[in-house]
Amino acid sequence: MITMTALPDFRLETYFSQWEFTARYHLTASDAQTMTLAELLTYADDADRSAFHHLSLGYTETFGDPALRDVIADTYDHADADDVICFAGAQEALYLAMKVLLGPGDHAVVLTPNYQSAETVPLALCEVTGVALDADRDWALDLDKVVAAIRANTRLISVNFPNNPTGKVIDAADFAALARLCDERGIHLFSDEVYRGLERDPARTLPQAADLSEHALSLNVTSKALGLPGLRIGWITCRDRELRARLERAKHYTTICNSAPSEILARIALKARNSILDRNRDLITANLPAFDAFFAEFADDFDWRAPDGGCVAYPRYRGADGVEAFCTRLVQEAGVLLLPASIYRSELTATPADRFRIGIGRRDAEECLTAFAQWMRTSR
Repeated sequence: MITMTALPDFRLETYFSQWEFTARYHLTASDAQTMTLAELLTYADDADRSAFHHLSLGYTETFGDPALRDVIADTYDHADADDVICFAGAQEALYLAMKVLLGPGDHAVVLTPNYQSAETVPLALCEVTGVALDADRDWALDLDKVVAAIRANTRLISVNFPNNPTGKVIDAADFAALARLCDERGIHLFSDEVYRGLERDPARTLPQAADLSEHALSLNVTSKALGLPGLRIGWITCRDRELRARLERAKHYTTICNSAPSEILARIALKARNSILDRNRDLITANLPAFDAFFAEFADDFDWRAPDGGCVAYPRYRGADGVEAFCTRLVQEAGVLLLPASIYRSELTATPADRFRIGIGRRDAEECLTAFAQWMRTSR
């Protein structure tokens, strides 16, 4: 248990500031293959194409474009447009949700490993207990450990499936049980679902938390599964209208409203969601044999397992030099960028120090793996 710290440097973004746009081979991308504006507009119907070309660049509604919220609501079973509030990406949504839900005297439970701000923002606000996915059991979630972490003042349980960085998807029965235990104890379930739709087996796609509970919050974004991070459009769906109103008031202190062009483009993308997700799943499926072949060639150096979902995986590096030195040499000498385990270090739980994040959802994956393999053959 750690209590109330100031926000630290964001390790991932600090690392990317150095390497993301200078490394020749970006092999750790967390988003699926993106598209050009022209490609996205081919999905537009006549009304949305006209709306984009004749858009007035004024302020928009704080909750988000009503037509966009309608389209988002259509992706849920038990939500309507009034249950949706849009943000400038998932990061703003996560940050403001934590600020609204947590304060001194509260307690939160966060699964690890996870996206850094899912841990550090709650830590800046209240006491937090971490519950680690079990790396030795295929990143299994032990619900008994979640229950043991709950206190009388627990206000929030934060989860992320498909998980970043491991790609883990838990069983739907366990996810439903998690939602029930939150409801029984008056706890908000905060569910980061930004990779939903990229499951290797569609039958394993989890229900959305906002469909399971009136008090749960489902976080999503155009950035990851849809591969459109440049739009900077995310959202939270929650059927608790009082909470949704508090989120709007919090947003008044940050972006106030979203980018009007991005809202229309996000609307186009979400209407074409099934086609875009099919394209991205097909790309991941086509890429996986190259990853399997790479890791089979270097089986003495790595332990590899394809993710259940999403477009990132978290292999183990077995070299004596350690994963941090390995990733540094690889990007400096071969221009191949990976994210070492220190980026996902937790202050709450023990986390493996021998892992690295690798991206599997980009069109240039084989080119990147070829450069990686050549360096391994000549430098190890």
